[in-house]
Amino acid sequence: MSSGSANSERATTGQNSKTDGNTVDRVNGWLSFIVPSMQRKITKLNYDLIEECKRCKEDSNLTKSIRDELESYCRDIRREVVKKMRNGCAPLFIACKRGCVPIAEYLVTVCEADIEQRGLYEVPEDHTFHYVTPLWCAVVSGKLPMVKYLIRIGCDINATSDSGSTPVRSACFMTHVEIVQYLVEAGADIQKPNINGGTCLINSVQSPQLCLYLLKKGADVNAKDIQEKTALHYAIQEHRLETTKLLLEHGADPYVKSRYGDDAMRTACIKGASQIFDYLKTHLEYSPKRMAEAHELIGSTYLDEHNETRVAILHWRLAHHIRASHTPYLQKLPMVPLRPAYGNAIEFTTLEELDNIATDVDAMRIQSLLICERILGLTHKDMLFRLTFRGASYADSLQLQRCIDLWRLLLEVRVTHFSILHFDTCYAAQTLVRLMIDLHERYLRNVELEHREVDIREFFGEEFEDDAGKDEHLPVFEDVIGVFRLLSGTVAEAQQLLQIRPVYRKQQENFDRILKCIAHLIYLLIGTSDKADKRKDVYYAVYDLVHTRVRSACTYDTLLHLCVSRLNVIKSGYLSDENHLNIVFPNDMVVKLLLDCGMNVNAKNEAKSTALHVAVQPYNYSNRIIHLLLERGADLDQPNKSDERPFNLIASNPINTIPLINYMNLKCMAATVISKYKIPYHNQLPKLLEQFVRQHEP
Repeated sequence: MSSGSANSERATTGQNSKTDGNTVDRVNGWLSFIVPSMQRKITKLNYDLIEECKRCKEDSNLTKSIRDELESYCRDIRREVVKKMRNGCAPLFIACKRGCVPIAEYLVTVCEADIEQRGLYEVPEDHTFHYVTPLWCAVVSGKLPMVKYLIRIGCDINATSDSGSTPVRSACFMTHVEIVQYLVEAGADIQKPNINGGTCLINSVQSPQLCLYLLKKGADVNAKDIQEKTALHYAIQEHRLETTKLLLEHGADPYVKSRYGDDAMRTACIKGASQIFDYLKTHLEYSPKRMAEAHELIGSTYLDEHNETRVAILHWRLAHHIRASHTPYLQKLPMVPLRPAYGNAIEFTTLEELDNIATDVDAMRIQSLLICERILGLTHKDMLFRLTFRGASYADSLQLQRCIDLWRLLLEVRVTHFSILHFDTCYAAQTLVRLMIDLHERYLRNVELEHREVDIREFFGEEFEDDAGKDEHLPVFEDVIGVFRLLSGTVAEAQQLLQIRPVYRKQQENFDRILKCIAHLIYLLIGTSDKADKRKDVYYAVYDLVHTRVRSACTYDTLLHLCVSRLNVIKSGYLSDENHLNIVFPNDMVVKLLLDCGMNVNAKNEAKSTALHVAVQPYNYSNRIIHLLLERGADLDQPNKSDERPFNLIASNPINTIPLINYMNLKCMAATVISKYKIPYHNQLPKLLEQFVRQHEP
């Protein structure tokens, strides 16, 4: 502590502590107990202090009234005042963010504020919050004088944020060049990455000046993050030509590959960085095969990203000339198998075929997908993005079957190579199933309208052509059962994975969303199976699923619970708006199919509710479904954890038409009485009856 700080401490400790007649007890110099009236004064003073810090400018001082009140208290009380936080921030943190050195100095020297006390910093660009030190806050806010002051009084120069980012790394991201230089000269570690492996150099690719400074200070030009990308990858994907040149001049390896197998040239092609592409092509050595692939890939990018058909054809022509100029002809390997999603198309091999394709934009787009799959591979993230985007384009142009074909391929890749617990797999499934639901519901509405029009014309004796149902019925059965088998075939394995510790909430939520998709697919299977052989396939497919005994991860619901609930909706869709969802549940046909396949009608979820408990809720109530459940043996008297019994909820519902007495039996009544009056029954009943009675306990 400085001499000014020591003098201030000596001056204040000699004063009488203002306690307003209340007792302040100190243990080892810390405040161990504060009576309520004093606590209220501390809170009020802290509020005033924070408000003043929020309004301060860089050269402001605290008002005399605030200083006088602070200095009238003993050092323990002052510490208590300045350490209290509001909205995640203490007064010193706010002063550092505002860059007000005089106030910060006063809080540290007079009030002994903790210079490492963390607070919440909101990033203006994306409104995310980070838990950081005052130094980190001052650095990102660009307050150089404050940074100098905090370093001078001994703040930890390498203290990381909650994401593992040091102040100097964050300063690089914000391109605060002077602050970066000051921190480095003061001993900041420029090699230390954040939790994702991002280094200072990676964070500086937007500024050649900053990159040059870091390289001169010893930054590792080939350091990789967790995606195995170097600064060169990021410079190229952001189209930073000057930074790319600088990094290459300082030894960046242009052939190093990321996790997805992308080197410098491939990254330039994927991102459409044409200037960098030309620079790499001119200054680096690549084989003819690599150059042909590079032209093909960047041509695809121009077509997919910018709709530049002319530029795409130009690059594809150049690629063909490179392949044809070698003897033998450089074959396009590996061969992409025939895929129905691509219309079983194959790549062009002659200029004549290319000229024919050039007159058909849709054929060009399929060629682009073939090229990307061959060069990048079907599991490459950019290939998957292009499948998603092309499917969405088909949906926009109402080529809906083409959209379903591509999104089915996308989902097959994600399920096969990634887990259904992965967010992107879950999103792909939700989007496809939601599209199918919307199309099926639209078809049903159209058929209903056509039949109404026929009835009206018949009433007035008008002649008409019977064209009801002539519109194409989408989705087709083959697509629905294909997606159903794809998802249902992996749920049992995924459920086993969720038993492994640690369990992540997001993975549980993704699993539950997939289960909702499966429930909706069962509804679609019933709606699209128009022949006996299809209905037989549906029965066996659902039977196999039911006997895996799959349940939701968060609430332990069975499929039966989901299919009697109006809350079972898919809120992710391409065609429908979130405020106008097609709600298909509760649905009696799906309930009947599940029960026919052997679903346990009295299975309980985490809240000990059976499907009947869910079905009798007012927003789910359907006499047909409740009657169906009761006919299949649903118990009226089993309570859940809240001691709610279906009998009471059904009896109190004014729209009920079911004679409940027909579904009551003496066995259930006896178990309910034993449970209600807590009559001892252990070892006094047969074991099977004991289990039955336990089922009737809340």
